[in-house]
Amino acid sequence: MGRDPRGRLAVATVVGLSVGLVVACGDTGDDELADRQTAVAERGSEVMPFDLDATTHRFDPSDTGLVETVVADDPSDADQVESIREHLALEADRFSRGDYGDPAAIHGHDMPGLAELEAGAASVTVTFDELTDGARLAFTTDDPELVDALHRWGEAQTTDHGAHAEP
Repeated sequence: MGRDPRGRLAVATVVGLSVGLVVACGDTGDDELADRQTAVAERGSEVMPFDLDATTHRFDPSDTGLVETVVADDPSDADQVESIREHLALEADRFSRGDYGDPAAIHGHDMPGLAELEAGAASVTVTFDELTDGARLAFTTDDPELVDALHRWGEAQTTDHGAHAEP
């Protein structure tokens, strides 16, 4: 009345393979995200004049759009603060004209919300404000579909920038 050792071996093999598959799939997702964040940081350093390791991005959704804030991690770092301000002032002008080429170059042309923002630029107001430690862009619209696009766009940027962004 003994147990069939081949049956136990089969069950152990299936369990082991299942655990291995779950672990491998989990690692693959984490590795893919880490690889994407590294690629975004590399492309970002070619587009943005400030040091990503010395600054922090924040994308805060609002009822009417999105607020993007970039600050120097050391507020007394005048070079970083000035670079942030210059870059975001230029981006405010570009975004107002529907030119989202810089985010596309960094994150890819299939970035969530990007196509809608380019097409609906005339319905989005972009304002620039200097902060003591950087700058802020506010994107506002009355169009609920563009508000949704802005939220998706900001969320994608937060994920892609990884350690260089705060949720």
